[in-house]
Amino acid sequence: MSERFTRFSRRQRAEHLFVMGLFVVLAVTGFPQKFSDGAWAKTAIGWMGGVEICRAVHRAAGLAFALLAAIHIGTAVALVMTGRARASMIPGRKDFTDAIQTLRYYLGATDGQARFDRFDYRQKFEYWGLVMGGLLMVATGLVLYFPLPFTRLLPGVVIPVAKVAHSNEGLMAFLVVIVWHVYNAHLNPDVFPFDTSIFTGTISRHRMESEHPLELARMTEARRPPPETVDPDA
Repeated sequence: MSERFTRFSRRQRAEHLFVMGLFVVLAVTGFPQKFSDGAWAKTAIGWMGGVEICRAVHRAAGLAFALLAAIHIGTAVALVMTGRARASMIPGRKDFTDAIQTLRYYLGATDGQARFDRFDYRQKFEYWGLVMGGLLMVATGLVLYFPLPFTRLLPGVVIPVAKVAHSNEGLMAFLVVIVWHVYNAHLNPDVFPFDTSIFTGTISRHRMESEHPLELARMTEARRPPPETVDPDA
């Protein structure tokens, strides 16, 4: 059996499952409200017990998502600040050069592929898109959920602006997940038909060598015992 390496911890896998579940609930309860004039939307709302129940479930899932986002960001910052984790999701200059190298490779301008660390530039782009989009959804959702407190501090126009932003960002997030994430996790030829690492927490040596060679080199170096020393007085 091929050697396997730990890629995601139990906490990270649990976070992913919660995000998956909440995303589905928010989409199922949110889109019928966005497209409420459609016959399909009215039917879906009827199946859910009416618009009030639909809204209540959507708001509860939104608050749970906000709490999960706060826990995720707080935990990530704490782990990096205490030195227990690397800031591996922070984009850097290498991500830009890796993107150029990958493009040149696909165009046949070079034979060498970019060598990635723990996360490549595509994964970082998707992650920060989720974080920024999630924060926007949480902020606009809170404005819509508690309009009176916010309009005491901000102009009244903030309510319709928040409604448009919340609705359109939700649609864009859904399309990004369906088009971008599903392709990378399921239809990408390198992982087809399914990348199970986010569920099992492990990844094979073959994939580490192919997709994350720099991380593999660092992990291998960390496992290597220190060189023997010779006692000059022996």
